[in-house]
Amino acid sequence: MEYSVSGVGVLDKSVSILASVGARPMALGELVDSTGLTRATVHRLAVALEAHGLLRRDSEGNFALGPNLIALGRSAVEQLQITEAAARPMEDLRTKTGESVQLYVRDRDSRVCISALESPHGLRTIVPLGAVLPIDRGSAGRVLEGEVERGAWVDSVGERESGVASVSAPVMGPDGLTVLAAVSVSGPIDRMGSHPGAAHGQAVADAAKAIEVALQH
Repeated sequence: MEYSVSGVGVLDKSVSILASVGARPMALGELVDSTGLTRATVHRLAVALEAHGLLRRDSEGNFALGPNLIALGRSAVEQLQITEAAARPMEDLRTKTGESVQLYVRDRDSRVCISALESPHGLRTIVPLGAVLPIDRGSAGRVLEGEVERGAWVDSVGERESGVASVSAPVMGPDGLTVLAAVSVSGPIDRMGSHPGAAHGQAVADAAKAIEVALQH
């Protein structure tokens, strides 16, 4: 059976194996019957998925869903909740500032943009959804590293990219200590100025607070 959902055959076949095992643990032969793939292909991909922690062997030697899927699933749910809660506050922040707005979460030594709104200005900063950026440069990175307290903000000028300024604030968890995300505004220095926090810091901090409130409902 040929799989061409995404056009990337090995990915589609791997997903079909995960979907089959998602129903119940399966032996290799059962996976072959369920997916319609050759025995050699199923074995090769299942062993590779096991190496990545996406599959495991149960006590009977059957393939079952792996522990890394739990962490990935938890992260997916958390990010979905945050992006939904952030939708209105981010829209309001873009309206107030006239600049591009982003929402970042930490991924080990990087930060990932999980939501972004572009400024209506012709000259604007564009951060693609899903962009992976360094955590050690830019105001959002400093927020995600825990340098900023709840209700506060931090700005940066030309730190991550020449000619770009940004202001970021932390979205905190219920304990007031865990940084869930960083909400940011960014734009050209010519418009944001050399001290962008003076103009936009409070608006960004207010947006972060609004996201926290929305997460509680």
